[in-house]
Amino acid sequence: MLPWILCGIFAVIIVVLAIKIRMMQKSMDEICSCITEHLSSDTNQLITVSSSDKHVRHLASEIAKHLTELRRQRRKYINGDRELKEAVTNISHDLRTPLTAICGYLELLEAEEMSDNTRRYVEQISNRTEALKTLTEELFRYSVISSVSKLCYEKVNLCEVLEDTLISFYSAFEQKNIIPKILLPDSVVYRNLDKSALSRIFGNIVSNAIKYSDSDFSVTMTDTGELTFSNTASALSSVEVGRLFDRFYTVDSARKSTGLGLSIAKLLTERMGGSISAEYKEHVLSITLLFSSN
Repeated sequence: MLPWILCGIFAVIIVVLAIKIRMMQKSMDEICSCITEHLSSDTNQLITVSSSDKHVRHLASEIAKHLTELRRQRRKYINGDRELKEAVTNISHDLRTPLTAICGYLELLEAEEMSDNTRRYVEQISNRTEALKTLTEELFRYSVISSVSKLCYEKVNLCEVLEDTLISFYSAFEQKNIIPKILLPDSVVYRNLDKSALSRIFGNIVSNAIKYSDSDFSVTMTDTGELTFSNTASALSSVEVGRLFDRFYTVDSARKSTGLGLSIAKLLTERMGGSISAEYKEHVLSITLLFSSN
């Protein structure tokens, strides 16, 4: 008789534990669902669970507190980022007027009679002023691009935009004695993109290639729309290549470089759902760009 009683007790315990486990699983699913809703939308809805277990309810309460703090920090970050972009835009805009005046006075000064030393100093001032002017323009463009959330999508012929970009750099190629090697597919490759943004991406990549090239440049495009821009760049290192897409990073501070060109290209590429990467192998820098057909 006793064994049957023990079996009955164990059976009851097993049933109770099974029910308890099932209720906890249901509570965990409810918590996961609430967390997903909180992270995907800005809501103040509390995390509610059907379980009356005090430990489960305490867990839900603690998660709710941390989500509230996370939401507060996120709003603070978004507001701070917006304020920073607005400040950069305003500063860049305000710098344009005095820089334009400085450039004008430098042109007048260069027309005057000067000693060799004075002329050399003026040339240095003029070069640094032009670099500062370029940096100001790039800062302004970057802040505008990163602030604008809407892009104008249309059916774009990738080959056509690439050809227009390369033609616009004809003088730059000629100055560095570079004869571009271009390999395009026989078929036309279309993508639904912002044409202006795509032109800027191509332009920034080509400009970077010319800047660091050892007098060579090639670009290839496959039937799938994958573009690879390559050039020999013996002055670079793998560490420097790994940071090419970082904002304000420039390999040589003495060059007229802002360190924003490729970061803008990366920003625009990712906003249009594409991917961009850099590889450095046997002194050859390759930047690969791909936009999916979806």
